[in-house]
Amino acid sequence: MTKPHWRPARISDLAAISAIAARIHPDLPERAEVFAEKMRLYPDGCRVLVVNDAIAGYGLAHPWKQHQVPPLDGFLQTLPEDADCLYLHDVAVLPGFRGGIARDYVADIEKLARASRIATLALVSVYATRPLWERLGFRPVTADADLRARLASYGESATYMLRALAAK
Repeated sequence: MTKPHWRPARISDLAAISAIAARIHPDLPERAEVFAEKMRLYPDGCRVLVVNDAIAGYGLAHPWKQHQVPPLDGFLQTLPEDADCLYLHDVAVLPGFRGGIARDYVADIEKLARASRIATLALVSVYATRPLWERLGFRPVTADADLRARLASYGESATYMLRALAAK
């Protein structure tokens, strides 16, 4: 077995990404067209986890505005010119391949953010993933009424989290 590694996502990976999303997020469905739009708008933030020529996970990230959570299964249309964070829309890895692999994706996205002069990463933690994201340096944000409304489509346990990148 070859070591799992992240590579840039391709449109030809869309079927595998959608299948993994359906398996990992059955209660938070998103259309393949929504994934495809993210890949088209910001290909640098879209990666797949490859193990022995098979896709075992994916990560989708794009520039965005802090506290402006994109609607789940919604089209972005365009990316903000004044983005102040890289938003990790989704990182999903099949159960048999977890264990430190998300850290590698986040490290890649951190490099991308720094190269883009963006000093913050953002995400919405769903299900019971908040401890994972906290181990990776993300901190929960106290949600006001507006943010709670934006989080509603992500489920009851959704937590908006930010990670400031230390200056280098």
